[in-house]
Amino acid sequence: MELRTLRYFVAVAEELHFGRAAARLHMSQPPLSRAIKALETDVGAALFRRSSAGVALTPVGEVLLDEARALLDHADRVRVRVTAAAGAAAITVGMLADSTDPGATRLAAAYSRRHPDVEVHIRETDLTDPTCGLHAGLVDVALTRGPFDKTGLTTRELRADPVGALLRADDPLARRDSLALADLADRRWFLFPAGTDPVWQSYWNGGEPREGPVVRGVQECRQAVLWNGTVGMTPMGHESPAGLTAVPLIDMPPSRVVAAWKEDDTNPLIRSFVQIATAAYRGSDRTP
Repeated sequence: MELRTLRYFVAVAEELHFGRAAARLHMSQPPLSRAIKALETDVGAALFRRSSAGVALTPVGEVLLDEARALLDHADRVRVRVTAAAGAAAITVGMLADSTDPGATRLAAAYSRRHPDVEVHIRETDLTDPTCGLHAGLVDVALTRGPFDKTGLTTRELRADPVGALLRADDPLARRDSLALADLADRRWFLFPAGTDPVWQSYWNGGEPREGPVVRGVQECRQAVLWNGTVGMTPMGHESPAGLTAVPLIDMPPSRVVAAWKEDDTNPLIRSFVQIATAAYRGSDRTP
């Protein structure tokens, strides 16, 4: 069994969809299907049940998934140790997500335990660059939120957070249990500076052109709401500062926490970071 084929298998097993797995692997579906069939021939048993209802793992597939993850994890550890021995044991992580996020806290602890000899440099960025310097080549991997222009990048979703409107506590709408975007249509919204990723800007404006003050960071957003009654958007679950409250939006897509890296970057430190991040944001220290 080649490691590459096992990576193909794990992708299909995690996605339970050949099309999504192919997209994740940046390949077309036919060669992926052929690789899985060849693996099933090698194993001597079916790994997936294929039906009109979808794809499911067989008992043999479930066993192989555990073993494949262990093998791939070991292979990545070998690569990291070799990289460290070559004197290149450092990685720069761009961060946009809240540093108090428990997922990020678990990730930092788990990565440190797994790679105690790797020096991690953190580059914090404001809201004007959702790739945290990735497009500019300033970081190796980004821990951020989508959506944004993913040209030349690979992303792995870590968690999806519901989104709410951040309002002054004395705003009449703050007493509502939930809101729709239409309820906020006549309000002023915060905007990002000219040149900010339009996909990113559109998401935080609810998909519509808006008017309002220009901000660059989270604190500026909050102050715009507090001082001017501007509508802010915020992931639910974050504690609102004094004088502000968050009301769930029923028709706003969730804010997705993602790890992102350049699609042609084969640095084993990045691969290991993404694997550990996936486990940490699922609330576990176990690498998938």
